[in-house]
Amino acid sequence: MRKKTKSVSFSAENTTLIAVGAHVVGDIHFSGNLEVEGQVTGNIVAEEDSGARVRILPEGRVVGDVRVPVIVINGHIEGDIYSSSQVKLADKAVVEGNLHYVLIEIEKGAQMNGNFVHQKASDKSSEEPNKVVVIENVAESGHESPSS
Repeated sequence: MRKKTKSVSFSAENTTLIAVGAHVVGDIHFSGNLEVEGQVTGNIVAEEDSGARVRILPEGRVVGDVRVPVIVINGHIEGDIYSSSQVKLADKAVVEGNLHYVLIEIEKGAQMNGNFVHQKASDKSSEEPNKVVVIENVAESGHESPSS
């Protein structure tokens, strides 16, 4: 029986590589693709609507939170993961933290220490604009609170 191999595609353009032996300390903000074979100590952040993708390869390690639309994990992450699109936990994945996802795929052998938190897919066109609530500062207005 042939194994079904539907993988998340990564384009060849605009790809950043953290190679084996490299250790990046600090937050990474990016667009496009990011592949981690080395270690990142810090948060990895991509804009929500950027279509950004991260792959944590088997030798890769991230100590920090990851906020990316699409992420494929086959390495080690110590921190929370926030995905607005798709997450794949490959067979060598080790996650120590909470996983916030819309769509998830888990291969046999993946390890997860934390909570799975399902989120609904966000449809920007149907969302109500954020409402701003103005709270009057009682000390500046000179009005007393109703309970006094």
